[in-house]
Amino acid sequence: MAVLEIKDLHVTIEGKEILKGVNLKTGPGEVHAIMGPNGSGKSTLALTLLGHPKYQVTQGDILLDGESILKLKADQRAKKGLFLGFQYPTEVSGVGFSHFLRTAYNSLSKALQGEDREVFITVREFQKYLKDNLKKVGLKEEFLSRYLNEGFSGGEKKRAEVLQMAVLRPKISILDEPDSGLDIDAVQSVAKAISEVAGKDATIIIITHYARILKFLKKLDFVHVFADGKVIKTGDASLADKLEAEGYEGTLKQYA
Repeated sequence: MAVLEIKDLHVTIEGKEILKGVNLKTGPGEVHAIMGPNGSGKSTLALTLLGHPKYQVTQGDILLDGESILKLKADQRAKKGLFLGFQYPTEVSGVGFSHFLRTAYNSLSKALQGEDREVFITVREFQKYLKDNLKKVGLKEEFLSRYLNEGFSGGEKKRAEVLQMAVLRPKISILDEPDSGLDIDAVQSVAKAISEVAGKDATIIIITHYARILKFLKKLDFVHVFADGKVIKTGDASLADKLEAEGYEGTLKQYA
């Protein structure tokens, strides 16, 4: 269980301010969506949360369970239980998908000792755990013997990201445009996979332009409208439908 709180966050890149006072708080087990037009700063927020060194925080704070994580590097934030699903997952030749998952899981489990996490002693034990999670995201076992994301289709890469989330069981998962570049069938599959792995204590933040993937989720607690580097409106799932019907331009005028 974890609480993520973003307080008056200002972020610059190469001297240009992108985030201009973001305020957002999530609770355990909640599913949040961040929606907004291109260039509003959504991906910048995701990368800043995970500590990308290119983004400089000039004001504000990021708190995990009441403690600031601003001084922590990306790997340290990951070991605290933060996870980022990338908009464009990278192919990593020579790194086996199964080996990558086992190494990452064991590293996170050591960091989160005492938090009801299994420690798999043998490869066989971990393989069984992997196969159980493969079913949740709709990937075949053959993917475990391939290199990380190499030769995966767009939909397979996105489901592989969700598989990582299912296997690692992070406290806070940020999924940056998990529907990007996918056809409608793949969008439904990825949404179903997200719903399958969403636990009662895990928090999920989905960044997206469109409401389509949100319609296929089993649960959606909050929708945040992002514009000009900050959250300008928060509502329930009906807000996503409003954005879809009116478009961003029409909706943003009401909150300008």
